[in-house]
Amino acid sequence: MTALDDPAAEAQLPWHLRGNYAPILTEVEAYDLPVHGALPTDLNGRYFRNGANPKHGPTAHWFAGDGMLHGIRLRDGKAEWYRNRWVQTRQLEGARRINMQTGEFDLTVGAANTHVWRHAGRIFALEEASLPNEVSPDLDTLGPYNFGGALCTPMTAHPHTCAETGEMHFFGYELVKAPYVTYHVADAQGNLVHTQPIDVPGPTMVHDFALSRHYAIFLDLPVTFDLSLAMTGTMPFTWDPGYGARIGLLHRERARHGEQPRWFDVPLCYVFHIMNAWDDGTDGPDGVEARSVWLDAGRHASMWDGSPDNFKPSLMWRWRFDLVTGEVHETQLDDINHAFPRIDERLTGLANRFGWAVAPRNGRERGEMGEPTVIVKYDLQSGSRTVHDLGADAQSGEPVFVPAHEGAGEDEGYLVTFVYHGDTDSSRFVVLDAADMSAPPIASVPLPQRVPHGFHGSWFAD
Repeated sequence: MTALDDPAAEAQLPWHLRGNYAPILTEVEAYDLPVHGALPTDLNGRYFRNGANPKHGPTAHWFAGDGMLHGIRLRDGKAEWYRNRWVQTRQLEGARRINMQTGEFDLTVGAANTHVWRHAGRIFALEEASLPNEVSPDLDTLGPYNFGGALCTPMTAHPHTCAETGEMHFFGYELVKAPYVTYHVADAQGNLVHTQPIDVPGPTMVHDFALSRHYAIFLDLPVTFDLSLAMTGTMPFTWDPGYGARIGLLHRERARHGEQPRWFDVPLCYVFHIMNAWDDGTDGPDGVEARSVWLDAGRHASMWDGSPDNFKPSLMWRWRFDLVTGEVHETQLDDINHAFPRIDERLTGLANRFGWAVAPRNGRERGEMGEPTVIVKYDLQSGSRTVHDLGADAQSGEPVFVPAHEGAGEDEGYLVTFVYHGDTDSSRFVVLDAADMSAPPIASVPLPQRVPHGFHGSWFAD
């Protein structure tokens, strides 16, 4: 028995090891799950979600736990199976990611606990300090993947696949040596076709980035790595206002010839998650350039300032970069704390109208960890928002949009996620109508065990 399954010790644990943040210590699978309502017969595929689930004892921070995938398989209106599996990483087996003598990192060692993504037929369990770990459609771990030896940096947990080219754009950031950020592109067939260092002044933590039709957009913000903290085993990142804050626009085509981003200084802030980006550029024989680029993202006024538990609210903001004058225009779009913004990924890099996220049920700007939540739908055209309330005790995971069919409209489809109910200490898989947030769930599937709060997930259509 560890401290994680001893009820008497739970009150002494930090928040990320209590309640539904606490890990589960068993891997299970169940078949022919009961369905409340009716699962759409066009939802044929798998929903996988990743999260931190420490196996060998308490961790210093929520982000440090071992990766565990939870998956449900839907076909022809049935919930065929649910299963959960630890990602069988080298870290889970006891390997150390950092050499305490030299400070060097082993890229094959990581937690694989943040996201799960598919590209060119391969499914990756991702976290930003290591190589991806490939997993099978049945959640078996296949091991670290380096694109045939071509990838020599970590891989972000937030790659983005271009809606028009099918290319996967991503980056990796280094902590102890330059280049601190490296940009990569994998073609639609999964070949790594471009790698380029990005000039940043120090070991900044870059959790996400964005893609527009013509630009890759980099966030060089003042959360930086401290090796002395890493050596103590505590959270190794801290707020560093002296680092400054800027956002870089890298022309995707000219990047292939070595061009660096054009940087725009912005007020101090931090961004974990973007919603989307787009530009007004057009392709043509005259090579017309974009005049403006837009970026919508969750903006924190600061992050980890004085404490690794100091999370400032994430509020939806929009930046418009004027490529003619060099000016940046900032607009706050909403006043509630949100988490995990998602869009219809068929519009990645293109102008989108709708987005979805999780927000506190009580409507306050700042919610507390583990309190009830609602799913928010943003209409970025009208500036309005609507919510789906899952219940007084419900805590939702990230809403993932699934189009109803290949030619479906932007919100013509479903939102899928795991939902935890505190009054019964249980979880269910939920399908909502993405177009009508006032409608009751289309279907829900009670799960054989609770699903701890985690990070990001994806829908993989058959």
